[in-house]
Amino acid sequence: MKIHITFPPLKGFSMSDLFVLIMLFAMISLVFFLGQEWKGDLKSVASISLEYKNLPYYVIQSVSRIGIAYILSLCFSIGYGYLAKKNRITETVLISLLDILQSIPVLSFLPGVLLAMISLFPNKRIGVELASIILIFTGQVWNMAFSYYNSISTIPRDILEVARIHRFSKFYRFIKIDLPFSAIGLVWNSMMSVAGGWFFLMACEMFVIKDKDFRLPGIGSFIQMAANEGDLQKVMVGLIVMVAIIVLLDILIWRPLVVWSQKFRFDTVQSEDEKESIVLNILRDSKILDKIWDSIESKIDKINNYLVNRQIRNIQVKKGVFKKLLIGIFFAFLFLLLFKGVITTINMLSEITFNDIFLLLKAGFLSLLRTLGAITIAAIWTVPLGVIIGMKPRVANVLQPIIQIAASIPATALFPIIIYFLLKIGGGLGFGSVFLMLLGTQWYLLFNVIAGASSIPQDLKDIAELYKIKGLRKWKILILPGIFPYLVTGLITATGGAWNASIVSEYVVFGGEVQKTLGLGSLISESSASGNFSLLFASTLLMSIIVVTLNRFVWKRMFLLAQEKFRLD
Repeated sequence: MKIHITFPPLKGFSMSDLFVLIMLFAMISLVFFLGQEWKGDLKSVASISLEYKNLPYYVIQSVSRIGIAYILSLCFSIGYGYLAKKNRITETVLISLLDILQSIPVLSFLPGVLLAMISLFPNKRIGVELASIILIFTGQVWNMAFSYYNSISTIPRDILEVARIHRFSKFYRFIKIDLPFSAIGLVWNSMMSVAGGWFFLMACEMFVIKDKDFRLPGIGSFIQMAANEGDLQKVMVGLIVMVAIIVLLDILIWRPLVVWSQKFRFDTVQSEDEKESIVLNILRDSKILDKIWDSIESKIDKINNYLVNRQIRNIQVKKGVFKKLLIGIFFAFLFLLLFKGVITTINMLSEITFNDIFLLLKAGFLSLLRTLGAITIAAIWTVPLGVIIGMKPRVANVLQPIIQIAASIPATALFPIIIYFLLKIGGGLGFGSVFLMLLGTQWYLLFNVIAGASSIPQDLKDIAELYKIKGLRKWKILILPGIFPYLVTGLITATGGAWNASIVSEYVVFGGEVQKTLGLGSLISESSASGNFSLLFASTLLMSIIVVTLNRFVWKRMFLLAQEKFRLD
């Protein structure tokens, strides 16, 4: 079936249309600009200048990497969540795999990803650029995948029954039910993911493997270079520029998306106080976007009708055979990957000594204590604040940009300043790393709690107000059940985020000197920089085992409770 999208002629042209055309032209120009830049060789970006005139160029490069990584993360999250929910077998395999992947720190992906890209594009800048984007992707994607999977797992049964009665095709259900129901969680987790991209940007634009130093132009490498030289003034200038970009992105992208996503709340009553976005109002006034959207919706309806009416027996047989073939190929590939992993594990672990094992266990215990401490402190303040922001639009209008800025500022950029004061007062990273870890993990909880509180139906809020349900009773009856699925997602991703943050909070470079404390994070950072791949692998493996164990015996049980007891049925 061929699909042709045509656009009816426009009767008028407004300033909103001009704004849309300018944005489209800017994005197309950016694509061509990046294409020209990435064609060069590695020597063209061998050094990072700390001159202020280069900052606009660095900002464009960094924002582009984060944007590309986010688009990849969004597509991966939706596809992965959809496959995971397809049947019991894929759900068990893929969710367990997701637990493992989210526990692997960014730097543990670094050697393999970088070597693979360099071998594909030898001596070319595009190889290192792709490696950087993939590393940013690994810091963004996991919480989005968990969010989408959690959302489609808790869709009310009556909505699913309506879709079955009206014979929605799988495609139409995906468009009209799965995506809208997951929109609020995806938007807030997207904000968190991009904040995670900023968090690891410094590690993803400048990295060292053995004796090779790889650098890419960007605001992250600018701040990292300034920190390495102990130049706090330029670190602060880099942070100010980054804050300005984050504010601009919040105005142009995130606030419009947050306001737009409120239309997908499970409501029968509209809230009196609604969030507002000037940019979204401009886009809604655009006749160009209206025509594009109307054309897309008509094609979606035609595709659904075609799929529903397709009842020819031989097509269904071919489809069944094709599906079985794909499943067979997938599990064959998974088996080969598992076999290769077992061989690699045996080879790597054979080089580990008893002293290394003792060191790993001690480091794992200390990192576990720091991680649990950071999660506990984060939950104490993020849950009440997230509920206030999510349930009170007027408060959200004020605080959302602030928390978006605070979450997007890479805590690693603040580490040099924090380390400076820790050294001044005589403190070390033993307890200081808990605070540094907190800066990178608290936002996973906050953004998910906000998403959960935002999705509580307005009619339930009105009933609670009518019957004067307040205080702890309101938390027990309305708030905690309403946010519980999102809170579980936040706890799962915050745990993975805390372990990821350990690699940059237990091992910090400031003024050319390394400040570190014993932990799995510092072992991973140190072994990655020195090229000790056996210790790097063993540290990563132990970290994965700890995270997966927590997920299986703690968070998984809470997730099943959310699916069974706290659905909006």
